[in-house]
This record gives sequence, structure tokens and C-alpha cells, in this order.
Amino acid sequence: MKDRIVGYCLKKKGAIQTHPFGPDPLVIKVAGKMFALVFDHGDHVIVNLKCDPIIAENLREQHEAVQPGYHMNKTHWNSVQLNGSLSETDIFDMIDHSYDLVVQKLPKSVRERVN
Repeated sequence: MKDRIVGYCLKKKGAIQTHPFGPDPLVIKVAGKMFALVFDHGDHVIVNLKCDPIIAENLREQHEAVQPGYHMNKTHWNSVQLNGSLSETDIFDMIDHSYDLVVQKLPKSVRERVN
């Protein structure tokens, strides 16, 4: 599942993988801004994703696998456990949302280069 998540993230326009904190975690950025952080956490994988605060709260209430961002700003980031409880489609939707939030905040000239 981890490879599919990373692959999906890297298909986004302008997405690159980096390792600014050492070999783990894998950080995926667009235009130098992080939109996904993927790491092994014990017996499962977690992906941290940026999220609108209202949507983040709703997702946390609906899914046990979605928690406030681990080592992140808990208002704007969710940690999503890849433990099989969420569908791949749901996870991909969360990745899309994270990517879109980051791209929307880029300066117009940078956003145009990415698109």
C-alpha cells in the first residue's frame, strides 16, 4: 500500500520526493512545499496530509484511522494510518485535497509553472 500511495503522490504535477529528515520519513513536495509525509510507524504506515481544518475535524470524527497530524500542526494536518480501514479511493481523495491546498497557496507565477 505504501508504494501505491507514494506512486500516486508522485504522479501529481511538479511533485518530487525528498528526504530532508534522513532516510525516513519520505517527504513529497510541490514547488518546495510539503503536501505528504510518509513513514513507517511500528507495524503500519502513516501518511501525513494537509487538510482544511473543518474537513480535518470531520474526517477524524468519521474514521478512527485519521488522527491529528503526528509531529505536525494538529489544526492543518492529519495523520492517516494505512491499516486497511480506509479505501484506497478515500486516501487518494485526501491526497488530492492536500495537494490542492498547497498549490492554491503558491504564488500565481509558481502555480502557473506547476500547472
